[in-house]
Amino acid sequence: MRAAGTSVFTESGRELLDFTSGQMSAILGHSHPAIVSTVREQVAHLDHLHSGMLSRPVVELARRLAGTLPEPLEKALLLTTGAEANEAAVRMAKLVTGRHEIVSFARSWHGMTQAAANATYSAGRKGYGPAAPGNFALPVPDRYRPSVVGPDGELDWRRQLDLGFEMIDAQSVGSLAACLVEPILSSGGVVELPPGYLAALADKCRERGMLLILDEAQTGLCRTGDWYAFEHEGVVPDILTLSKTLGAGLPLAAVLTSAEIERRAHERGFLFFTTHVNDPLPAAVGNTVLDVLVRDRLDERARALGAALREGLDKLAARHEVVGDVRGRGLLLGMELVGDQVLGEGGADRLGAAVTRRCFELGLHMNIVQLPGMGGIFRIAPPLTASDDEIARGVAVLDQALTDAAGAL
Repeated sequence: MRAAGTSVFTESGRELLDFTSGQMSAILGHSHPAIVSTVREQVAHLDHLHSGMLSRPVVELARRLAGTLPEPLEKALLLTTGAEANEAAVRMAKLVTGRHEIVSFARSWHGMTQAAANATYSAGRKGYGPAAPGNFALPVPDRYRPSVVGPDGELDWRRQLDLGFEMIDAQSVGSLAACLVEPILSSGGVVELPPGYLAALADKCRERGMLLILDEAQTGLCRTGDWYAFEHEGVVPDILTLSKTLGAGLPLAAVLTSAEIERRAHERGFLFFTTHVNDPLPAAVGNTVLDVLVRDRLDERARALGAALREGLDKLAARHEVVGDVRGRGLLLGMELVGDQVLGEGGADRLGAAVTRRCFELGLHMNIVQLPGMGGIFRIAPPLTASDDEIARGVAVLDQALTDAAGAL
């Protein structure tokens, strides 16, 4: 196989539009010339060092990342994967608070290493023995499928949040350390937090002396139309984790926090050491990603392309009765099918799989949420470098696939 721009080419040479940016990561598309040039140059100059050595690309990336963020986020640790970043963030939160309990959403995905997996509720919990004590699930504020509603029938997220923390407080042994959440749940069904929710969640954390950790693996670096999704709500986390989009498809992650939290962690002997922490090669790529994002104003491009994509998906929803909801922000959008209402129990999962197959046959790679009962939810995240024509083509293919798949079932 090979890939270039917004397209992936199979071994037989067939082109597929990539509406998942690889593993939700390749925000600059595939084989971006600037990334290719950086890798070639850097790997010939300085690729890997002892983790205790700092190189210019590492120092520069840490400085530049801090420059893209509001105060007081100014201290950075560079790692390889999102799971590592969340692992380090949770470890830091436990150390500086002296506590051990972690709260995350009931449909969360934060990684498959120990602390990250313990804070992941969407999948992978069964059959592996006991989880670490002190992990609690918070209800997801899903406006399309609300679990707590007000008199108007709409989601009452404030009451849901209050009830969630009442349950957490009842179960806590008085050792609440941190809340780890995504500002838009991706694997959990592309659920955008309601306006005001993140600020209210931050208040709940402050009331309990907890740290707020935001996982922006998929939402960070212009994907949602802002440099960081949390900026949309004006809420600054205590700790921020980045990965996927930071390396634009190459393995690079980061943890960012305040000087005060970093100082307290250092004084208490914070340790998070991996073979590839502070590697110069991926750090050089991260610097190039920032270069391209700034030069090409890709935050603005994500807003414009996202608006065009959203308009196209909304038109599909109006035309196809099996499309129940379109949601998300920028170039991270979700489309939920309601096949159960049309095709009976399990119909959404069957229809989602059928639409995915038909898209593939027609030249479009799509991704459905791989969770039981959620197989009718598409995660749609093309590269920020996609053209207007590629967005239009993708929507047209999806339109045809919905028609064909619904007709066949």
